[in-house]
Amino acid sequence: MKKIYVGNLTWSATDATLRDAFSAFGEVQSASVVTDRETGRSRGFGFVEMDEPDADKAIRELDGRDLDGRAMRVNEARPKERRERGRW
Repeated sequence: MKKIYVGNLTWSATDATLRDAFSAFGEVQSASVVTDRETGRSRGFGFVEMDEPDADKAIRELDGRDLDGRAMRVNEARPKERRERGRW
């Protein structure tokens, strides 16, 4: 299983939008658009999980491709960096 980062999404993008775009390249295990906690609106990026060969093909084919009027940035997701919390 490979996790894919998808950036430069429109504010109206949904999980279904991502699933539809990536399903042409294989079975999508999960697709989620990251949303703002307060407004519920898309933050402009999301993640898709697919089997590795399908994910690699989707990354090659979809990076830079138009989705709802914006060129997607598609690449393998990097591990989340640990952030230190300040003391107050």
